[in-house]
Amino acid sequence: MYDEANSGIDKTLIMTKLSKLKQYIKYLKDIGKASLKDFKTDFMISGAAERYLQVSIECVIDIGNEIISLLQLRRPERYRDIPSILAEAGIIPEDFENLMASMIGFRNLLVHDYASINLDLVYEFLQTKISDFEIFSRYIAKWLEGLSRH
Repeated sequence: MYDEANSGIDKTLIMTKLSKLKQYIKYLKDIGKASLKDFKTDFMISGAAERYLQVSIECVIDIGNEIISLLQLRRPERYRDIPSILAEAGIIPEDFENLMASMIGFRNLLVHDYASINLDLVYEFLQTKISDFEIFSRYIAKWLEGLSRH
């Protein structure tokens, strides 16, 4: 099921994505210091938030897909299937699965409904959901540590 010989390449890719995610989280925290008024009136602030939220969520998706591929788990039909597959494999807890799924749903809104995006919603996500990225990162780091011990 798991090919030890290929783990170095895959693990490096996952660690690189985690590193990028950590960088994006820092940017998002800085952007999140803006007031709602500034956020809604300064297109550079709101645009940066939207972009860094999108690439952060895509990091989560890419990491999930990489793990699914590495462990040869069932293939997700949609991005929203990734959290349940990771939970089934014990990589993330089941109670975190829904948070991840809503995060992925938010990415779809950013990517596909960009013309009618609600800045209040983006700001709220920025203020309340950034810790979900950190929690995800910790689960993945813990899983990677478990690989190193084998």
